Amino acid sequence: MAGDDFTWLDATAQAELVRTGQVSPLELLDAAIARIEKLDGELNAVVSTRFEQARREAVTARGPGPFRGVPMLLKDFLCHTAGDPVHGGMRALWERDWRAQSDSYLAARLRAAGFLFCGRTNTPELATSITTEPLLHGATRNPWDPARSPGGSSGGSAAAVAAGMVPVAHGNDMAGSLRIPAAACGLVGLKPSRARTSLGPDFGEYWGQVTHEHVLTRSVRDTAAVLDVTAGAAPGDPYSAPPPDRPYRTEVGADPGRLRIGYRITAPGTCETAHADCVGAVERTARLLESLGHQVAPSAAAALDAPGMFDTMPALLAAVVTWELEAWSERLGERLSSSDLEPMNAMLAEAGRSVTAVQWIAASLSSQRWARGVAALWEDELDVLLTPTSPAPPAALGELAPDAKSPEELAAGIATGAAFTAPFNITGQPAISLPLHWNADGLPIGVQLVAAQDREDVLIRLASQLEEAAPWSARRPAEAPVRPAPVPSGP
Repeated sequence: MAGDDFTWLDATAQAELVRTGQVSPLELLDAAIARIEKLDGELNAVVSTRFEQARREAVTARGPGPFRGVPMLLKDFLCHTAGDPVHGGMRALWERDWRAQSDSYLAARLRAAGFLFCGRTNTPELATSITTEPLLHGATRNPWDPARSPGGSSGGSAAAVAAGMVPVAHGNDMAGSLRIPAAACGLVGLKPSRARTSLGPDFGEYWGQVTHEHVLTRSVRDTAAVLDVTAGAAPGDPYSAPPPDRPYRTEVGADPGRLRIGYRITAPGTCETAHADCVGAVERTARLLESLGHQVAPSAAAALDAPGMFDTMPALLAAVVTWELEAWSERLGERLSSSDLEPMNAMLAEAGRSVTAVQWIAASLSSQRWARGVAALWEDELDVLLTPTSPAPPAALGELAPDAKSPEELAAGIATGAAFTAPFNITGQPAISLPLHWNADGLPIGVQLVAAQDREDVLIRLASQLEEAAPWSARRPAEAPVRPAPVPSGP
C-alpha cells in the first residue's frame, strides 16, 4: 500500500494492517511523518518531534498490543515521555529545554498498547485557553479553514488528526479542552469519567478534580478501544472510577435501548442561546435521535444554572495558575514570576496569591454541592443530555489570542466559550462531542452528549448508533490548506 492509502484509515484499521502483515509499523510511521512534514508548515500543530526515536521503536515493535505500529501524537501538556521535551506552551520551559525523566502512567499504557509516539502538539500556555495560539509557538490553524481556530487547549492534537497526520492524538480536558477542539475540527472527543484514567505517578488529582485525559479520534470505535487500554487505577491513585462490565469496544454497535434524552440550547448560568448554527446542530440531532426511537424533549436542566460553580471557579482557577508557577519554580530550581507568563495567566497568578486555604476549601465544597444537584438530573429525569459543544462556530484566529484583549476580557471570553463543557469537569461525568453537522461555511459544528457518572458505555453505544445513522468519515478538509492571511495581532 502507498503511504497516502493510510491517511484516512482510523487507528483500528491501521492496526489491523500491521496485525495481518499487510504493512509494517515503519511503513505506517513513515507515512505519518511524511504527512506531518507536508502539512505542518501551514498548520503549526506539532511543536516537537521524535521521528528518529520512533523509527527505531518501529523497527523493534513487538508484542500483542492492539495498536502495535500505529503512529500517534501527544499533547505538550501532561502525558510526558522519558527524555522528551515538555513545555506546556511556557517560554521559560522552552528556553531551558525542560525534558521529562520518565513516562507518565498514561504514556506507559499507550506505549504498551503499541502506539508509536511521533512528537508533541501545540497547546496554549498552561492549557488555560479554548484556542491554541500561544505566544511561544504561534497559532495552530484549523484544517477546515486556516483562518480559524482549531479550539483549545488540545488544538494542536485536533488539527493533526483532522488533517490526517495521525489517526489519533492525546489530549486532556479541564474545562472542555478535548471536546471543544473536537467540535472545531470535526472529530470525536470523549472526556471520560473522573478518575477513569490515572494522572500518576506525578499527580493523584490535577487542578483539583477537573482534569481528565483521553484522545481525539475520527471514529467512535477508536475512542472506545483506546479507553480499553488506558482505563483503570494505578498504584497510589487516591480514587478510581469503577471498572466497566465489559470492554468499551464491545459497546460499539450495541443497542442503547430507548433512552430519555433531554436537550438544552442555552448556556449554563446564563440566558444566552447558542449561535444559530449550534442550535441547528442540536435540533437536527434531536430529530435524528427521535427517529432512532429515543424519547427526546427539551430539558431545562435547571440545576446547571445554580450559582455554586460560577461563583467559585475564578478563585479555583487563579489558585491553580499560582500553584503552576510555584511548582515549576521548584522543579527548575530558580524563581519564576508572573512576568514569565502571558498576560492573562500573569493576572491569574497574581490573583491566586490572595486565595487563602480556607477560601479554596470553601470554593471546593461549594462546587461539589453544585455538582450533586446536577448529577441528580440523571437520577430523576434523564439518561443523556444533548447540548451544543461550543456556543459558536470556530472562532477566527486572533479573536482570543493572548495579546488580543485585556486579560480580564480574555478570561471572560474563554469562560463564555467553555460554558457548555466546563460544568461536566466539575461533576466528573462522561461527555462526548460528535461531528454531526457542518455549517454553510463548511465548518464543523459539534454536539455534546452527557451521561450519568461512570456511564461511558451509554455514550459509546449512542455515539456509534449516531455514527451509523449519520456517518461523517467521508467528510475531510481540503487536502492542501490555502496559505491564509496573517493573523491579526490584536490591539
